[in-house]
Amino acid sequence: MINNIKADELRKMQGREGLILQGCGGNPQEWVDGINDMLTEAGILLDNTKFSDVSVFEHEGLTNILFPFDETVHAHTGKLAMWRLATHNDFGGTWISDYVENRLGGFEPEQKEKVKPDCALIGQDGNIFNLMGIASHTLKQNGMKDEASEMCSRITKSGSYSEALGIISEYVNITDGSESEDDGFDEDDDEGMGMRL
Repeated sequence: MINNIKADELRKMQGREGLILQGCGGNPQEWVDGINDMLTEAGILLDNTKFSDVSVFEHEGLTNILFPFDETVHAHTGKLAMWRLATHNDFGGTWISDYVENRLGGFEPEQKEKVKPDCALIGQDGNIFNLMGIASHTLKQNGMKDEASEMCSRITKSGSYSEALGIISEYVNITDGSESEDDGFDEDDDEGMGMRL
């Protein structure tokens, strides 16, 4: 399968490796078939495996093809490295890691999953405005003001009570508690009055 991707998508491939050939104009499938045949004849591709799930991307005026290393491809890496060097003038072969560092400014930093704060909503007045206000207050107390605003905006556009509850649970861990520091709707969240529930 040949996938068309944007060059910047390579910046999200940290930890993955593959061969990138540059300046591959024309029919991508012909390139894939030709390179697979060439690598097989050179004793680089083993066990009758071949590159099949490849990606094509444009960058700096060139059409490039990424041949990713995965469990479906059995290759002699030492021979492949020598082949890449020997054919560099023809194909501009490079590894994903080198290409991203030298041409795209490096890999994107890994996004750390944000920890959802606990929010005692069980046992509270089930009015959605009340629950939204408590959750918003909890987020703000935990330095997540932007998330609180985003959550309230999504809730006010939601179409049902259950959908609104689902959105709240994306931002906070709903816990049991008999008391809350916020009795209801936060003044900052008054845009919530337009919600369709």
